[in-house]
Amino acid sequence: MNINHLKKFIDSGYSVIPVLETKQPAIKWKQYQTSQISKDEIERLHSKDYAKWGFCTGYNNLEVIDIDLKVLSSLKEQNDFWIEFVTMLKDNILDFDTKFIIYQTLSGGYHILFRCKEIGRNQKLAKLKGHNEAIIETRGRGGYVVIYEKQVSKLSYNDIQEVSVLDRNMVFNCAKYFNYIDQTNTVESKLKSEFTGTTTWDDYNSKTSIWDVISDDFEIIKKHKDKIIIRRHGASSPHSGYIYNDSGCMYLFTTGTIYQNEKLYSPFSAYCQKYHNGDLSEGAKELYKKGFGSRVIQKPKILDEIIQVPVIDAKFPIEVFPEDLQKYILECNSKLDSSIEYMGGSLLWLFSVIIGNSLKVEVKNGWVESVNIWLALVGKAGIGKTPSINNIIFPLNTINNREIKKYIKDYAKFSEFEKMSKEEKQRSEEIKKPIKSQFIVNDVTLEALVDLHEENKNSVGVFKDELNGFFKDMNKYRAGSDLEFWLSSWSNKGVSMNRKTAKSSFVESPIIPILGGIQPAILNQIYTEENKDNGFIDRMLVIFPELEVEKYNEEEIDQKMLTWYSDTIIELFYLFKKTVIELNEDGEIISKNVRFNNDANKEWVRIFNKITDLQNSNDENEYFKSMLPKQKSYIPRFSLIINTIQTCFTGEDYTVITKESVLGAEKLSDYFVSMAKKVKFDSIQKNEIKKVIKSKIDRPIKEQIKTIIEANPNVNKKELAEQLGISRSMLYRFIKE
Repeated sequence: MNINHLKKFIDSGYSVIPVLETKQPAIKWKQYQTSQISKDEIERLHSKDYAKWGFCTGYNNLEVIDIDLKVLSSLKEQNDFWIEFVTMLKDNILDFDTKFIIYQTLSGGYHILFRCKEIGRNQKLAKLKGHNEAIIETRGRGGYVVIYEKQVSKLSYNDIQEVSVLDRNMVFNCAKYFNYIDQTNTVESKLKSEFTGTTTWDDYNSKTSIWDVISDDFEIIKKHKDKIIIRRHGASSPHSGYIYNDSGCMYLFTTGTIYQNEKLYSPFSAYCQKYHNGDLSEGAKELYKKGFGSRVIQKPKILDEIIQVPVIDAKFPIEVFPEDLQKYILECNSKLDSSIEYMGGSLLWLFSVIIGNSLKVEVKNGWVESVNIWLALVGKAGIGKTPSINNIIFPLNTINNREIKKYIKDYAKFSEFEKMSKEEKQRSEEIKKPIKSQFIVNDVTLEALVDLHEENKNSVGVFKDELNGFFKDMNKYRAGSDLEFWLSSWSNKGVSMNRKTAKSSFVESPIIPILGGIQPAILNQIYTEENKDNGFIDRMLVIFPELEVEKYNEEEIDQKMLTWYSDTIIELFYLFKKTVIELNEDGEIISKNVRFNNDANKEWVRIFNKITDLQNSNDENEYFKSMLPKQKSYIPRFSLIINTIQTCFTGEDYTVITKESVLGAEKLSDYFVSMAKKVKFDSIQKNEIKKVIKSKIDRPIKEQIKTIIEANPNVNKKELAEQLGISRSMLYRFIKE
């Protein structure tokens, strides 16, 4: 950044600070939120050649709208969104181009800058459906933004204007237009009905439109394909909110009416707000008197009927692996009673660790996926999860243990060297501090994990015998922080650790594959609405085979087979390290982008559209649709892993993904979708059984069993016996009686 430009920014009323390459402030900057840095200090800091500089927002009433387009997967989506947003701003704000400054960020997003006498703190304005990160945020009091060079608007940074509160509010309203609102989250969910048939509120909502209730308070401004823009009578702003076409609900983002802002109103809840001051019970009673709702008898006090659970017993498609690896897996299954499913999943994890950052799949321009995969192997204690995993990953553990021992030995030598006097060091060979080369961890803090990955830039695999601790650690230190870290790492977005007492760490391209076992009952506790909403649980691939504890197997696996497998994996690990992984002059890995060939791309488009059809289907259960969007990321990842494994054994070009690899990825995706459904069905059935048992807790076990079996003759008998605390033979005897 030119020093003269920085000084000119000071003259224009900005407070500027130096920023690191990671976009973090390079100095203690809180004081510069309320005062300007001096020009002499700028000269001193400028000599240190910091990577970037930034503006402190909030100072001198500076506020910035940050449009982060990288949350969208394609350039077309990004361009379309930006054009629609900026067009809306220009349509609703008079002389927009002469009031607001726009610069494009390095990631392709945009900053809109202005001053206003009323500004707020940093806040999220719009988040799209299916995305965890906001696409539009503000930077106000307590924030800062990086200074960029690509000017988009007529005005430059030095032409900053103060806009009216009305214009500022209009920018916010336009941004909130794009915010996704869950239209199922209406206030009716607070009501409980003890009657079967149609409820009062459902009947009223089906026979009445929201416009019938609110038309005397609002006017229609514009109609879009998905919503109707409305404005309160007498409002100075161009619009007040909207009515969704599909749900018929109203959502307001302005105040000044009897309705609360940023709250979803159905016709029923709007009626209750208007005529009963928001009292839902009183509104329901009044509408019932007017004939809304079914007139039927009270339903019995037994809880809802237990869900009918389909039998799902999908087989892991080991045919996606080379024949030699298939033979090894089948031998371990036959001679060591290891699970084919557990071994197949572990092999995917092993190769994701080996590949790491060296290869990524470029689905198309602007869409790149890494090999990050998360795998949970589900099974009860004693079923053999860990032995099955170890039969696959033991070669990597051998290398990892070797690296740990080498580091301990080298660090001991370094420590001895550091203890030497200056004269002794001059007479001795210099010993530099060793770099940690461990690449598999078990029990580790996030801080230590980031430190380790900073030194092992290709990948760090997490393997836990039991994933229960991993899930519990998700919010162990700071609310939400662990979860945000893992969601970012899964998406291969940079992660950092900021410390007050030690150096901060940053990993630009995290590859942290996860593998571990977990018991069904524990996994059931993790399938919460919160984890469903934030997308965490749908990133976790589950393997849940039907297994029984095996008797002792006297057959021996050939030692040559074990040796062959170990030697092959170790050789491939070092082959990648020496010939595939490339480093730049700064020691950073240069990832090679692998692409689909023409035939593979055709299959990918077909699979993508197949998943989209399921997402839009009225026949697909809504409860299971949440897992589908993540498969659109996993299929390219599977394709890359399968393609890399195959080419390692054939010697073919690994930089082009074949049709066969994509078809194999489709098989894996179908398998994991089936497993996810199985786990979710299992979770639903467990909860329903618990409800019935709880409702009949004071009744004899026979009566509890009778109630459950009559509700669902096909209920899982093993699960029922376990929850009742009786043997299966006793359960079957009670059922027979």
